[in-house]
Amino acid sequence: MKYINAAEILPEQLLKELQTYIDGSVLYVPKASIKKEWGATSGARTFYQERNREIQKRFKEGYSIDVLTEQYGLAYSTIKKIIYG
Repeated sequence: MKYINAAEILPEQLLKELQTYIDGSVLYVPKASIKKEWGATSGARTFYQERNREIQKRFKEGYSIDVLTEQYGLAYSTIKKIIYG
């Protein structure tokens, strides 16, 4: 991470105000952009939501949890979480 001297970029009044709180210390300023939710960019979130809906639908159609674990390659406990969660 590159450090920038605040005196070079901030207005003098703002710099003096900051100095009353953190005189001589290092300050991290986070980005203003909003962080996207997990999987929003890659499409993974949509993929797993659709898969989980399909698992719930098949369970309602009468498929057993054991059959669903084999079909989707998931643990028994994971299938239960999807169905009952």
